[in-house]
Amino acid sequence: MEKVMKNKVWILDDNKSFCDLISQFMKEKGYNTKSFYYPQDFLKSLEQELPDFVLLDLKLPSINGIDVLKKIKEEDENIHVIVMTAFGSIENAIEAIKNGAYYFLTKPFETDEIIVLIQKALEEEKIKRENVKLKRKLQEEEKPVEIIGETDTIKEAIALAEKVAPMETTVLLVGESGTGKELFARRIHEKSHRKTGPFVAINCAAIPKELLENELFGSEKGAFTGAVARKIGKFEVADGGTLFLDEIGELHSDLQAKLLRAIEFKEIERLGGVKPIKVDVKIIAATNKNLGKLMREGIFREDLYYRISTFPIYLPPLRERKEDIMLLANYFLEKLKRTLNKKDLYFSEEVKKLFLEYEWPGNIRELQNAVERASILADKKIMLEHFQFPPDRRTSMDSLLIPSDLPLKEAVKKTVSRIEKYMIEKAMRRAKGDKKKAASILGISRKTLYEKLKEFEIKD
Repeated sequence: MEKVMKNKVWILDDNKSFCDLISQFMKEKGYNTKSFYYPQDFLKSLEQELPDFVLLDLKLPSINGIDVLKKIKEEDENIHVIVMTAFGSIENAIEAIKNGAYYFLTKPFETDEIIVLIQKALEEEKIKRENVKLKRKLQEEEKPVEIIGETDTIKEAIALAEKVAPMETTVLLVGESGTGKELFARRIHEKSHRKTGPFVAINCAAIPKELLENELFGSEKGAFTGAVARKIGKFEVADGGTLFLDEIGELHSDLQAKLLRAIEFKEIERLGGVKPIKVDVKIIAATNKNLGKLMREGIFREDLYYRISTFPIYLPPLRERKEDIMLLANYFLEKLKRTLNKKDLYFSEEVKKLFLEYEWPGNIRELQNAVERASILADKKIMLEHFQFPPDRRTSMDSLLIPSDLPLKEAVKKTVSRIEKYMIEKAMRRAKGDKKKAASILGISRKTLYEKLKEFEIKD
């Protein structure tokens, strides 16, 4: 037995020989003990210092053991009190436990029982401390979902997300890959009354159709070859919380029908099951495809489309929120400084310029990965060589240049035309087809814009 002298054990019993016997036994086991035969002496010492454990006899002269127990707990509720008595009864035990006793021992008992109880209490205390530490760590890690952005389009998306969050309405997040759809789904969950419930995410495009049904709805033992046990699906796991169905446009038609039923009737059936199971789940779906077009083509069910698109939220690609690029890049960099322990990292001016010129086809996810890679490679100043973009994407302007073997006049004319067309198309995307806004972005009149749209055959 390991000797841990820091654990102080006090013994209060008016039976001197019994008290001394227990005290000697505890000392041999490595505990720092004190013996008390009178309650007054015990209570006086309690005012000066505190023990870790108290072995307390209930039948004492001049004062009831329960009253001593109460005074101990008033001093420090974390002191473990093991109550002892030769006149044990259920009533005595209940009263002692009610007033904070850790355990109730009836005399006579084996002295080893005390050691077992103390070791058990110490182990429980250790687990409790570890749980508190873990809970604190989780609370620190589970900070509110933060969405970075100052452009009107992203602010509008955030406002819509927060408005719909308290509702049970099904939400459809629409946007290209990497625009932060899961982040928005988590924000909606966090702001809802379901925030204490589970948030379960599943990517419909990442799982084969044959397995996806099992993942979503679960299965009973023997439902198919290899089903050796019951499997609980994501709908049941998310009960009382939120289920995020990413890339819902990839869902097979058979599963679309089953999903519609689950949303409509709030019940599912496991594969091989014989009765429906009630589920209380808020659905947030997401897609990078045009579901309306898929519906018209007969690929996506019309009834499911109208059911999930009650409240659509458009998440703009990064190329439409240029003002947010450096905000996001700096946000990722600050986090990486702490993670990598590189507090002096900073972006060079060339890198900042590249960030604003690059189209970011992978959106926020691509930006985050690029910043992380560069931060690992750089010692202090993050430069162009720390990035690795595809050769044809390093800067979207490169593809507009004309080979130098053309006569100068012709090369200049063609290059200017290509750049003009590129800039107009880009402005029209940013303005979402609004010609007045696009003309303002370009710094030209609407008449000039109309002429250029016609000249370059750009469809508005």
